[in-house]
Formats: sequence, C-alpha cells, structure tokens
Amino acid sequence: MPISFLRRAIPLGATVAVSALLLSSCAAPSSESDGGELVWSIEGANLSAGHMDPQVSQLDVSGMVQRSVLDSLVFQEDDGSFTPWLAKEWTVSDDSTEYTFVLRDDVTFTDGEPFDAEAVKANFDRIVDPETESAQAASMMGADFYEGTEVVDEHTVKVSFTQPYAPFLQATSTPQLGFYSPAVLEESADQLKAGGAGITVGTGPFELTEYTPDQEIVYTRNDDYAWGPHGEKAPKVETLRVEIQPEASVRTGVIESGEADLASNIPPNLAGDLGDGITVDSIEYPGLPYSLYLNEKYGVFADEKVRQAFALGIDVDAAVEEIFFGQFPRAWSVLGSTTPGYDASLEGARPFDADAANTLLDEAGWTERDSDGIRMKDGERLSARWIAWTPVPDDRAALANAIQSDLKTIGFEVVRETLEPGAYNEQYEPKTFDLTDWGFSGVDPDFLRAHLHTEGFQNASQVTDPEIDALLEQAVASNDQDQRNEIYTQLQEWNADYTAIVPLYSPSAITAVGERVDGLAYDLYGRPLFYDVSVG
Repeated sequence: MPISFLRRAIPLGATVAVSALLLSSCAAPSSESDGGELVWSIEGANLSAGHMDPQVSQLDVSGMVQRSVLDSLVFQEDDGSFTPWLAKEWTVSDDSTEYTFVLRDDVTFTDGEPFDAEAVKANFDRIVDPETESAQAASMMGADFYEGTEVVDEHTVKVSFTQPYAPFLQATSTPQLGFYSPAVLEESADQLKAGGAGITVGTGPFELTEYTPDQEIVYTRNDDYAWGPHGEKAPKVETLRVEIQPEASVRTGVIESGEADLASNIPPNLAGDLGDGITVDSIEYPGLPYSLYLNEKYGVFADEKVRQAFALGIDVDAAVEEIFFGQFPRAWSVLGSTTPGYDASLEGARPFDADAANTLLDEAGWTERDSDGIRMKDGERLSARWIAWTPVPDDRAALANAIQSDLKTIGFEVVRETLEPGAYNEQYEPKTFDLTDWGFSGVDPDFLRAHLHTEGFQNASQVTDPEIDALLEQAVASNDQDQRNEIYTQLQEWNADYTAIVPLYSPSAITAVGERVDGLAYDLYGRPLFYDVSVG
C-alpha cells in the first residue's frame, strides 16, 4: 500500500493515503454519529513511571494524551502563525522581555474553578519552582531568565523575563505549558506525575475520569466546553478511551479488527499492510531527529577524531533505507527538515566513508588490533557503551544492530545496554555512559539550547564551549528571525564537524485511522486532536 510521507517545511499538514480491509463489526466500539465512544490505541509504556504530567515529563506521549485535558494560551497553526485560544489577544514588548495576555472571561476548569490570571500565574510559577523538578517545561518558560508572572487584573496577565526571550509565544501553545486547576495545584500537585481522575483537571474538551496504569485512560466529554482554538464547542464523541498497548503488532491488530478506531506510533514496516477502510496519516516531526549523543567527558569520545570516525563509520543511508522501508528520511543535521532554520546544505556533505574513518582512528593512535579485530591503544580496547531507554521498538533495535556491525568493521566496539527507566537514570544523571539516543520534537530551534548549552538539561554530550553557549544565548534573545536562522545555521555546521550529536533519521508520527472516524485533525507534531471528531 502506498503511504504518503511528506518532507516539508512550515506550513505543515497531514498527508493521507488509503488502503483496504473492512473493519470487523463484532468487536467494534459503540457507534453513534453524535456521541459514542472512540478507542485510541497508543504505545504509552512509560506513562505509569511518573509521566502523566506534561509540565514535568519530557516524553512526547505525556503531552499527546493530556492535550485532551490541558488547553493553552494560544494555538499554533500549520503555517506557524498563532490563533487565540484561552488568551483572546496578546502583546509582546519590542525587546521580547514582556508578554501580556488578555484572557477569555468565560472559561472554567472541569472542577468548577475559574480560569483567570491567578490560574495562569499559579501554573507558570509551579513550572519554574525547583521543587517541581520540571526540565523541558521549565526550559520553555525561559528557566533562569523567567522573572515572574504579574496579575494585572482578573483577566490580564503579564509574563516578564530578565532578557529577551523570543520563543515564549510558541512555548505557550504547547501542552507542556497547559493549565491545571488552581485547586489541584493547591491540594494535589504532588500527585500530578501519577495522574488520575480528580487529579488531572484542566479546562480541556475532555475530563480524565478513569485511569488504570499500563492499561487504559478514559476521558469523558466536557459538556460545558465552548472555547476551542477555532471556536469548537463540546466534542461530538462522548468518551475517548485510550488503550495503552506497547507492542506495535497489538496496535495494528486492534485497528485491523476494529477493536480500536485509531492507533498511533505505527512502525513503517506495518503501516503498509493494514487493509481496506483504514487510512494512514504520516506527519514528519519537526525538531531534533532521532540521534546518537556522544559523551565527550567520559571515555573514548573525548577525542574529536574518534567522534568523527564513529560518525563516518556508520552506513546510515543503507540502514535507514532498509529498516524504515524508505519512509523516514536520513537526517543530516541536528534540525529536522521540517524545522524552521534547517540547513539543507548539509545534506550529503558527510556520507559514509569507512576509509576516512579508519584513517582518523589511525591518527588518533588506535592502530593495534586484538583477536576480535577491535582496535587497541595502550592496552585498552576501542569500546563505547551505549545505554538505551526501554521499551525499544523493533526497528530501532535493528538500526542499533546495523550500527554495531558497521563500527565493528572498522575495529570500533559498541556495547549496548537496554535499561528500565530507573536503571537508565542512574547512569544518565551522573553521565556514566559513552553514548545514548533519542529524538526530540519541537518547532522552535531553541530546543538546541537544552542539548548543547553547558547548562542544558539534555546536554547528554556534555558540551562545554563558551562560544556555543554564546550563540545559543544570542539566538534565544533575538526577535529577528533571520538573525536567529543565521545562528542556527552556524550551530548545525559546527556540530557536523565537531560531532557531539550524530543525527540518523527524521521520524514521522504515523497514525492508522479506521473508517468510522470523521473529522480527525493533527497538531504540528502529528498528534491527534479530537475537537471535531465523530464516529459513525
């Protein structure tokens, strides 16, 4: 079955291809044109490990499921512009240090609390409070240069920064900066990571009414909802049932059988055989592609030539083409091709070159070989330890095997450890590993500050370079988009040489949608939106 995978720059939009298999009616969810239940199958394996709170969690799935509960101040459109949402208008100071939002006066949380300026202040202050232990959301709030949120009047709020902070408006469009009821923040904030009915309370189109960890989340329609970003009223669907099914084969099975109406995170190898009546939507993530992070402060990657040889010694094109069936593009930069500021000139600039990799390793002094063919220097093997966070999808496991095989050919041993979240964090926190891996979705390239700045909360490579820090700080402080793009071009080109991060491929959000579903939409990250969805 042909599937449309679109590499695109903003504006973004869902692409659709249709294939075949009539859904089985025997197990189908309840069906009414206005009402009924929609069943959504997701991967969701780590939600129960304290990731039900997008204000704290760094996992995309947290924001994906909780968007149904948490509204934002503004909504970002496909063309990158912003639409009023909980804020009906806003102004930004000329130097981008003050953002003033005039709020709607007709919004309430599902527990009856009013949404007002005090609620905005309570949420923003909670995010930046060190006791909250937020990382991503706190970074999106400007971290150390968040000066505070001032209640101007009941429905006007001013957010101030100690220096210009250009990405803030985009940040306010995300579920990470969505809003909980002030009563919850006052009484149950310590339970938000675990989540649950009566805990995860927002102003959204649905209310979380049941949660069974590692099994399902049930969202019930908020009948009072009347403030969607495009004027949406209460959803047509009465119940949104989220089934947590980590195995991709299970997710494809339930969409094929009709037990689910849509399924997310479908791998490319399974997306093409879902049959008649099933639509497959694929949207390439903006952000940092799935990449390897080389820890230069621990082990062999302290040597730049070793890092460069590592990158040149992997036949990324062949592995990505074979494993992802040509449906995910090979990545060349630390910005994905759909991310503003992407430097297309890097495409093809540093291809697989085993000869060059061998030369670099010889120059670095790794000239001897042991009985396994692994390079040696001063009695030590050229070996790197790769820690990976579970669960690992089969396609990424296959990619890891290909990388290990390629590197072994040039005498570079990579030992991979797949770890449960707790064990992973025990090594990640003190940075006692050689490399690790992930992708990171984001529209504004300021996410590079988290990954490359000396103080960045996701600086797994442990880059400490005052010049790079200065560039990142200039970019976040500039309200001139051309200047920002120029800086991000410099950063992309720097990494291509320095090799702190090795980009591998740009993933897409692949969603399979059953024929009962009508009106499904997506945000810029390819996450489903249910405002206008009906099932028939």
